[in-house]
Amino acid sequence: MTPAGKVFAKKRELDALRKKVRPGALDGLEHSQRIDITYTSNAIEGNTLTAGETALVLEKGITISGKPLKDHLEAVDHARALNWVLEIASQRDAPIIEMDIRNLHHLVVANSKSEIAGRYADRARYVNTDVGVHNFPAPTEVPALMQTFSQWLGAARNTPQTAFEAHRRFVGIHPFNDGNGRTARLLMNLVLARAGYPPVAIRPEDRPAYIAALEIDQRGGGHAAFDNLLFERLEQTLDLYLDAARQARDSSADATRIIPMRR
Repeated sequence: MTPAGKVFAKKRELDALRKKVRPGALDGLEHSQRIDITYTSNAIEGNTLTAGETALVLEKGITISGKPLKDHLEAVDHARALNWVLEIASQRDAPIIEMDIRNLHHLVVANSKSEIAGRYADRARYVNTDVGVHNFPAPTEVPALMQTFSQWLGAARNTPQTAFEAHRRFVGIHPFNDGNGRTARLLMNLVLARAGYPPVAIRPEDRPAYIAALEIDQRGGGHAAFDNLLFERLEQTLDLYLDAARQARDSSADATRIIPMRR
């Protein structure tokens, strides 16, 4: 079975299980996943908060001693952006438009870098790769590229393949001065959520393979490595939800089972 076939089959099983558990049965897992996605996405970009520290910042509003204020602000910004993504994900018939993407970026850096929030790049952007320096499209090219990208995304079907392609294409444009990686991963999760899939985390330990796969795609080497990595993470996420849903189903069955009375 193909990677796409496996995740589709597991999603179908999860959809069926969701109908057999009480409302809210998976809320605990979904809350934990939101914190994990914020932690992992920021960690990939160099944020020094640990998973536990990220949870304290988001759940308790605690300031972690010795950690930069920027790292705290990034955690709060990302969590709010993710909440917004999952709120609008239910609007499955409304196309994702360019203003949605700019608003998403605005939320991602609202407090940590407010001066660039939602504004397209006004300087050159570069990244060091294994084969040298890669430069992204010039700022003057960004508006037209984003218009074309948004038109494609607005017309595309909500599928995992579309989600992964949106991530790759967005990163290839790199339309903002900073925050592109976090915005790309949130945009990917917006498409996944609209397709009925749970959002996925790309973990810090995935970073070498993740960056290498993006670089291969940017060099024209294809997107197979990138898609395979993301299908693996999506399948693992579905396994988490399936396990939680099975436990919730079994608990519901136990609660409703009639216990014979002793005579």
